[in-house]
Amino acid sequence: MPSTAADTAEQGRPARAGVAQGVRDSLGVGIGIFPLGVALGMLVVQAGLPWWLAPALSVGIFAGSVELLMVSMLASATPLITIAATVFALNFRHVFYALSFPLSHVRRGWPRAYSVYALIDEAYATYALMPPQQLSSTRIVTGQLTMQAYWVAGGLVGAAVASSLPNPIEGFEFALYALFIVMTLDAVRSRREIPSIALAGLAVSVAIVVAPDSPLIVGLMIFTALLIARHFWRRRHPDARSTSGGDDDA
Repeated sequence: MPSTAADTAEQGRPARAGVAQGVRDSLGVGIGIFPLGVALGMLVVQAGLPWWLAPALSVGIFAGSVELLMVSMLASATPLITIAATVFALNFRHVFYALSFPLSHVRRGWPRAYSVYALIDEAYATYALMPPQQLSSTRIVTGQLTMQAYWVAGGLVGAAVASSLPNPIEGFEFALYALFIVMTLDAVRSRREIPSIALAGLAVSVAIVVAPDSPLIVGLMIFTALLIARHFWRRRHPDARSTSGGDDDA
């Protein structure tokens, strides 16, 4: 079998060094992932769902925002088609991650298959911009495995804590909304994202009026259509970017 770029990159690099590097890469990410995993585990138990659903979601889906959203959808017996459409819409961005993620540095077979499966936002941010000469299959896969371990462990801890409490914590289900609010506030720091936020507000408002029984999926569809329309409008009116200050950071 001909050697691949991943095989070449692994030559002369001890596996132990790659493992150590991958673990170090995941430490900063783990600080943020673990508490969210705890929140997931607590939400699962407080929603009246079995505790094992937390690690099951973390292994079967491994997508933080989607897992948190899945808890509320499962607890409210959301139709399967709505769940599938919502998960697809929220995770569709991962299709584009693979275009610039250094998968060529990961060995073929199960390492590459796992790397594709575990291609979360944090893994992309960690390895997509790293110099190629510093990458190896062992380092990337170890980093992704450790990131998932933080998430699974957090979910187990959260489920155990929630199960031991005499009464549920009131308002804890707001953790999901707080997560998205923080992400939105981060986006507002750049003025070029304000039109997108305004379009999102418009999409949600219309969806609540038009489809009050399923506003989430309808809102996502409307928002996607508005973003596409905005993209083509900006291509036809390039001067509007400079006059509106759309490309200047606040």
